[in-house]
Amino acid sequence: MNEAVQFLAQLGYAVLFAWVLVEQLGLPIPSVPLLVAAGAQAGLGMMNLPLVLALVTLAALAADLVWYWLGRYRGGRVLKLLCRISLEPESCVRRTEDLFARHGSRSLLVAKFVPGLRTVAPPLAGIFRMPVALFILFDGLGALFWATSYAALGYILSAHLEQVANYALGWGRSLAIVLVGSLVAYICWKYVQRQRFLHRLRIARITAQELMERLTARDEVMIVDLRQPLDVEALPYIIPGALRMAPEELEKRHQEIPRDRDIVLYCS
Repeated sequence: MNEAVQFLAQLGYAVLFAWVLVEQLGLPIPSVPLLVAAGAQAGLGMMNLPLVLALVTLAALAADLVWYWLGRYRGGRVLKLLCRISLEPESCVRRTEDLFARHGSRSLLVAKFVPGLRTVAPPLAGIFRMPVALFILFDGLGALFWATSYAALGYILSAHLEQVANYALGWGRSLAIVLVGSLVAYICWKYVQRQRFLHRLRIARITAQELMERLTARDEVMIVDLRQPLDVEALPYIIPGALRMAPEELEKRHQEIPRDRDIVLYCS
């Protein structure tokens, strides 16, 4: 923490703005320690707290607007690209779309505190065609809330910053080993789960080319389009003859699916 404070003291507001901007654009560099350090600087009278909050909010909003417009004009491809690099790409799209569909613009207020949602919420807002003014309002408020939370923590701890830093350094090595070990174990477990899932999936999967060949040969195949509503809005194309229903409607409308032919489920 002391290093972060000294770093800010030398380079100031410009570094804070640029750091948050590139982190929100997707570069994997943590900005939370810098926000806490900026709050501590403000508590020591070395930085202006309102200016810190304004710059951080503006940087986060600028980055989110880039993702918003990419989502608006590139649709679900952007969301799937972001989810592809997550540890659970098979469920990332479904979870984030469900969350955004349930809470809409309100999800932007807390998105930056939720791992995964922070990255995909802005392009989801673009895919969903949220009005730009409404997106700026809710995303800006969410960014301000996020910046205030961590900067306030640093501001409160500023009087005891040296003691906190020394205490953390005393436990730093052991804590780092535990955290790194836990992270490695978690990634390995997720990898094993993913491989098991893919193995089961390969048994019952049909490729688009294989499906096309069966349709061309006039085989009796029933296609059920189970894509999420946001995916349909992003790519509003339906395979001819497919039965369209949302995943949550499957239990209620299952009687519409014939039992006398092969069923192909088409989803996100």
